[in-house]
Amino acid sequence: MARLDNYSQHNLRGQDFIKELIGHTNIKPTDLVYDIGAGTGAITAALAQKAKFVVAIEFEPQAAAKLRENIEGHYPNVDIIEGDFLKLELPNKPYKIFANIPFHLSSPIIHKITEDANSPSAAYLIVQKQFANKLLPNSDRFTGQLGMMIGPTFGVRIRRPLKRSDYTPPPAVDTVLIEIKKRDEPFIPLDEMGKYRGFIEGCFSDPKIFAKTPQKRIGLPAGIKPSEMRLHQWVELFNEYKFK
Repeated sequence: MARLDNYSQHNLRGQDFIKELIGHTNIKPTDLVYDIGAGTGAITAALAQKAKFVVAIEFEPQAAAKLRENIEGHYPNVDIIEGDFLKLELPNKPYKIFANIPFHLSSPIIHKITEDANSPSAAYLIVQKQFANKLLPNSDRFTGQLGMMIGPTFGVRIRRPLKRSDYTPPPAVDTVLIEIKKRDEPFIPLDEMGKYRGFIEGCFSDPKIFAKTPQKRIGLPAGIKPSEMRLHQWVELFNEYKFK
């Protein structure tokens, strides 16, 4: 999980600011928290002062060495893993995530944490604003395939917008802190989520598949596009489709 992309090298400014961002989450002193793409440990250190235990994951060997230098001996409640998060086995006990993830890996990371059998109760990720808007279940602009895939089991909202001056060096894109929180009651049974995700992927990728869905039976307007639909409409359409 390389961090060599241009958008992946922008560090948040200062411990006080990082602690402020963590304050916009529901991370508690009893929590286990994962820091994905921990870099040299700025977020890890702030999390270690807030949570019970932190797992810091870094792929690049040089950054991982610096991470160990900065953290080991200072924060005994931190475990450092040098490796690829996308290949990592997730814990079988409750945990949360807080991370400034590589922007170019936002989609695969979110796929992993929301589709894994051991998904987090909540994840707080810094992502590009444009990407975040596609995850919102009822965006005024348009919705994205990934957002509609995870919507039945996870609620998504923007917790805090960030300014470009919040980074060193400033990125060329606008960013936000999002919350991806597991729903207490999923909108679709968990044992049907694989079929639901396949249904969403098919409808977004192939107009012929979407055209064959029972849109009229749930009252969708003629000519509606997948990106114009809201989450509740997708849930209703899937439920109607599977029984047709």
